[in-house]
Amino acid sequence: MRRSIAVAAGVSLALIAAGSVMPKWLLFLATMSAANGLAVLGIFVLMRGGGASFGQGMFFAIGAYVAALAPQALGITDAVLRVGLGTLAAGIAAGIFAPLLARYRGIFYAMLTLALSMVLFGLLSKSGAVGGSDGMQVAKPTLFGSALPHDKIDVLLYALTVVLGMLAAWGVTIYNGSVAGLRAQAVRGNALRVEYLGASARMSLSVSFTICGALGGIGGAITALVLGHVEPNFTDWTKSGEFVFVAVLAGHHSVAAVFVSSLLLEVVRSFSNLYFPHTWQLALGGFMLLVILFRPAGIGSLWSGWFNKRRAEVKP
Repeated sequence: MRRSIAVAAGVSLALIAAGSVMPKWLLFLATMSAANGLAVLGIFVLMRGGGASFGQGMFFAIGAYVAALAPQALGITDAVLRVGLGTLAAGIAAGIFAPLLARYRGIFYAMLTLALSMVLFGLLSKSGAVGGSDGMQVAKPTLFGSALPHDKIDVLLYALTVVLGMLAAWGVTIYNGSVAGLRAQAVRGNALRVEYLGASARMSLSVSFTICGALGGIGGAITALVLGHVEPNFTDWTKSGEFVFVAVLAGHHSVAAVFVSSLLLEVVRSFSNLYFPHTWQLALGGFMLLVILFRPAGIGSLWSGWFNKRRAEVKP
């Protein structure tokens, strides 16, 4: 445990130090990819627990809109508190719908999550209180009661994203190795057998879905603070599809692969859009096909096998 804490702290400090010397465009790209990676991390947890979500954009949007509305509704401008509120709101929303969704499996489960996401898209698009289809501006955040310097706000938000991302990744790793996490993996393998052994597969899937929603809320709240604008497209099916794209790209072997895949997607999309402005989706699709053909288990399988082999060698 102490070693994992030390490694996480060291990696966080290294990433923050690297961010302080990055050009602005790369800093923005890294921050956005990490925020999206947090939402994808939720899908990673859900997929490992036997679910498949095409509605992660719903929780992403809930986190974003709560962070955007906090200064007006509650007078809260602190970045950490706004992210916390967005996470809590998304987690509560996921917990409300989790028992209903846990009754279903496979494509029915995925389509229900998509339907919920599109209902929220319609509500946000028609609601004048939150700007309708144009969205709304987000007030600049403060940090621990102090206003953020204009020339340092990008670096500070990047550092906050790195810290929250590292804490989330560490928490998911601990959860995966816990009794609840291993039970969730068993539900994915054979839910009926888990029921015969006396455990509740529905409860396990509900927990996975709630964690998935909370992580989506973190990513949405950070995105709102970084962009300074929120809009209904956050919960559109295309956004949810993007999260699923990254989750498939990462695979289920490694938590770190989620963030690596998210960054890789942003880099490929940015440069494809720069050099192939009218066919960048084709370049992105071709990249995905190459990964599926030559690395079907996901990017995480590139190093997960090596780590497992090292652990086996260390054990007596």
